[in-house]
Amino acid sequence: MADNTRRQFFQGMAATAVLAEEVLAQTSSASETGVPTRLLGRTGERVSMLGVGGAHTGRDRDDNACVRLIQTAIDEGMTFLDNAWEYNGGRSEVVMGKALGMDGYRKKAFLMTKVCSREYEGAMQQLEESLKRLQTDHIDLWQFHECNYHNDPDWVFEKGGIRAALEAKKQGKIRFIGFTGHKAPAIHRRMLSKEFAWDTAQMPNNVLDSQFLSFREEVMPICLQKKMGIVGMKGCCGDGRPIKAGLLTVEECYRYCLSQPVSVQVVGLSNLEELQTALKIARSFKPLTAAEKATLLSKVKDVQFDGRYELFKTSKRYDSAYHRTQHGFATEGV
Repeated sequence: MADNTRRQFFQGMAATAVLAEEVLAQTSSASETGVPTRLLGRTGERVSMLGVGGAHTGRDRDDNACVRLIQTAIDEGMTFLDNAWEYNGGRSEVVMGKALGMDGYRKKAFLMTKVCSREYEGAMQQLEESLKRLQTDHIDLWQFHECNYHNDPDWVFEKGGIRAALEAKKQGKIRFIGFTGHKAPAIHRRMLSKEFAWDTAQMPNNVLDSQFLSFREEVMPICLQKKMGIVGMKGCCGDGRPIKAGLLTVEECYRYCLSQPVSVQVVGLSNLEELQTALKIARSFKPLTAAEKATLLSKVKDVQFDGRYELFKTSKRYDSAYHRTQHGFATEGV
């Protein structure tokens, strides 16, 4: 590496470190519930640093239990709500809409959902369906879901998806625009290279990420330089594999996640007990010291280089049926 290039590289690393520290420094515990908030990038919005994952809230429980879980989370200060048009065949949005449609809960929440279509007409249709299901007249943050495939960056722009988003924003139906993906940092970088001012990007953020297809190393620095909000997900690696293997605890996983420069970390919640665990982690949060981080990373040093615990990167197991079909893949298998 030439001297000038080396100097620029280290200057870039130093600048990124400063920006990351700024995100953590913006953490505020001023909310009445004690759940800290952070700035969602340049949007200026403050959001709870842990968010309610929509994929889990529509699974396997009766509507009343789902509604109670969502409303309790909001009451306790987890007011960032995650969802997607395709989650559980639309049921996740429906039950969240039931929760938000009661007693002014919509006004208390920052609502995010995701669009699956890359085409103008499909995106607009899905937006209208999401608005109806969620019982609201606007979405705070609308993100293009699962940008996991090599042609997604071009499709979003060439097929009219981004035009739909801009039109919806002009109409007041959405406020901010972002994208998500869980498989390849290179695809996130291609999305970020487009001539578009993204408000947010959602990506995996967990203890094992730093050494294998790392969003922490390859994507977060770009987002920070662009003053974007970073939405973390897959904090326990999708299905808690490192926890089940006895390598990490839930508390260790999320303390690490929140020590990264994310605006919010989305958490999958299946019941009120898991909600209380998440609330305890948020309310007692202190960033990891350098020594604590080193100790935590040492626990996973033998398993973090090949993706064995990050199957969302190495298989299609976590890719939705909608997007598999969209890209010509079978809806079953890995």
